[in-house]
Amino acid sequence: MDKNQLREAVLQKAAEKVNPAGEKYLSISVAAVGELACLHDLAGRWVEIAALESEVIPERYQRSIGSLGLEGQKKLLASSIGVVGAGGLGGFALELLGRMGVGKLVIIDGDNFSESNLNRQLLATESTIGQSKAFEAARRISEINSSLEVEVHHCRGERSNMSSIFSSCHLVLDCLDNLPSRFELEEVCGQLGLAMVHGAIAGFIGQLAVIRSERPLLSLIYGNVRESGASQGVEVKLGNPAFTPAMLAAYQAGEAVKLLAGLEGVLPADKMMVIDMQSGSSYLVEVGGQNN
Repeated sequence: MDKNQLREAVLQKAAEKVNPAGEKYLSISVAAVGELACLHDLAGRWVEIAALESEVIPERYQRSIGSLGLEGQKKLLASSIGVVGAGGLGGFALELLGRMGVGKLVIIDGDNFSESNLNRQLLATESTIGQSKAFEAARRISEINSSLEVEVHHCRGERSNMSSIFSSCHLVLDCLDNLPSRFELEEVCGQLGLAMVHGAIAGFIGQLAVIRSERPLLSLIYGNVRESGASQGVEVKLGNPAFTPAMLAAYQAGEAVKLLAGLEGVLPADKMMVIDMQSGSSYLVEVGGQNN
């Protein structure tokens, strides 16, 4: 089936609706998207892209279109994001990206859930203890948005495997919890020409940076990890209450969506945002300077 035929099929399934502002629009339901995807052996996201190209709004994204526009939503559905870590930050970020309709999610995490994850990790429940974080994330996404494609790698993300795993991605989220792996990920993203949305949390505080491939920032933020021998940040001492990863993951997902959808307001390449939930303050820190 070519694009024109798929668009015609979408239009046949479309129904007129009225949005909360009283405006009429053409809509296609989750069930209709699934039916067409199954009938034509396609991932649902391609049916949804065809719908948007015909100015038909997939109903699951109706409340996002006002912010993203049809073109922005289409760009998200055509995009692929890599997420390293499906725990505290990653679990929440994947949930949000799935609901926003990022077309393909590539997940790396070699850990299984433990009881200590229950205080803060969205996917950690008493019934998932001992289960793979990456596979539980994929299961959750499939329940939220069956139109998306999910690729799971139940392994530790390392320099040796991340280059090939993320070769078809447009962007990567750093949801890691140790410094050496973060530096390896930054190096891989530099080699692949990918932006990396860095997030880190400790206690009530989160930090966020959008690291461009040509401007590595981690050594400016953390110093030289290889020389110092440091592997963990202050997170080990301070831990994380439930709301800190949820807050910062929302910021990470927001930056990713802005980048992929071509929206304004992405964090500058030489700035890091710090959010302190205890004091209720947030501020930008200059971290650009001369990269080494």
